Amino acid sequence: MKIADIALTQEKIKLKVPFVTALREVHFAEFIRIKVICDDGSFAYGEAPATKAITGETLSTITQSIQELRPLLSGQSLQEAFSTLHQASCGSSAKAAVDMALVQLQVIEQKSSLKEYFGIADVSPLQTDITISLGSVESMLREAKAAYRDGMTLLKVKFGSDIAHAITTTQQLTKELPKATLLIDANQAWSEEATLRYLTALDAKRNIALIEQPVGAKELAALKRITAKSSVPILADEALFSLEDAQEIVAMQAADMFNIKVMKCGGITKAMEILEYARSKNVKCMLGSMIEGPYSINMTLYLAFAYRDVISYIDLDSPLLYEALPREMDFLYEGATISFKAQ
Repeated sequence: MKIADIALTQEKIKLKVPFVTALREVHFAEFIRIKVICDDGSFAYGEAPATKAITGETLSTITQSIQELRPLLSGQSLQEAFSTLHQASCGSSAKAAVDMALVQLQVIEQKSSLKEYFGIADVSPLQTDITISLGSVESMLREAKAAYRDGMTLLKVKFGSDIAHAITTTQQLTKELPKATLLIDANQAWSEEATLRYLTALDAKRNIALIEQPVGAKELAALKRITAKSSVPILADEALFSLEDAQEIVAMQAADMFNIKVMKCGGITKAMEILEYARSKNVKCMLGSMIEGPYSINMTLYLAFAYRDVISYIDLDSPLLYEALPREMDFLYEGATISFKAQ
């Protein structure tokens, strides 16, 4: 089986409500969908969203990267294609789209299934969080209460640079939704001083499970000092793109947990490398995502089921944010509960 061509389209899915963080505001899931076609007629899909604020990629640069990869991969076996892909100097999301398609083609070549490829034995349902977008105290509380009423007990709460707003909002959430689990995400918007102020203002016994990437991605020394002082686990997100980043974070003791995203690390195979390393070091992880399309979320969910012993939290709520649930996936979303479709 050899690569014959890569076709691509630009896709857009409307969101129910705008997705707002300290880094961006989006109204649609926008992504490049690719179709990798082999000489025997086999094909598989991959997707890459435009998240310039995080990966530095736009729809235009992802398209350009895929076009540059086409002649490099043409005529190659799947194993050759994996090697060429990960040696190429293109963006991580573009690589991820091709990598996830190659994984599926490898499964086809082996006449296997994705469950077998990932070694999934336990198919009992998993729970995703739901994102509470950055807004006023009142709007965030209203959105959180509505989500909780719909059975969403894991709330990923987005904050910006206004630390007073973050403190007040968190205090209200913990008071009015004491049984919810709060995953606090600052998206690099806080300083070290502001983070420590936030921690001091809040009772550590409240329902805050973690604080995600409070300071800038390159501020590992500050992240390390925060981690050392915090009774709440600190999660590294934008600071962690590669296996080498994960190794450096562990060596420095810069964070307690990893947030692994396929679009940051360059694909399913690269995410598996980091997850295997996390397993070996007993580091618990969040499996996260951008605002992605259904095919990329689908492949990431196979990781969630395969590494459920390593992954403490799943942040794969994109389908819940779509105006309509997709049909392309192998999984059902029933509120926060994710399960395999009946075979």
